[in-house]
Amino acid sequence: MALQWRDEMSVFNRAIDTDHQYLIEIVNRIEQSLKTRNRNELTKQLGNLTQYAQVHFEREERIALAAGYTQVPSLSKSHLSLMSRLNQVRAEFDDAGESWSSEAAEHFTLFLRNWLIDHVIKEDLLMKPALQKFPNTFDAK
Repeated sequence: MALQWRDEMSVFNRAIDTDHQYLIEIVNRIEQSLKTRNRNELTKQLGNLTQYAQVHFEREERIALAAGYTQVPSLSKSHLSLMSRLNQVRAEFDDAGESWSSEAAEHFTLFLRNWLIDHVIKEDLLMKPALQKFPNTFDAK
């Protein structure tokens, strides 16, 4: 079953919430690529995830800092850890070559789901009180 956005995931900031929704779409595309064993699409979407996650993390940190969220250093450290772990798991999967086992695909799918959900639920929702002091269109450009 594909991941789905729920209102409970909202941090009350349109830019961050939109990013999260798009990250969910990318993870769902990766899962579909794994199921259909479409290596070209998988490679494309993994690159898309890595690139967009980096853009998202930078945007999120700028907004959090501008909103006065006091845990930005911790958030930044977590983002670095998430990107490192994503790159590590990607490399492991790339080493599997053209064919991968069902177990490897399931492991990778579970990792991606946990990676994204942990990021949104366990970390980003902690910013919500700081972000609710501003309109949901608040951006730190």
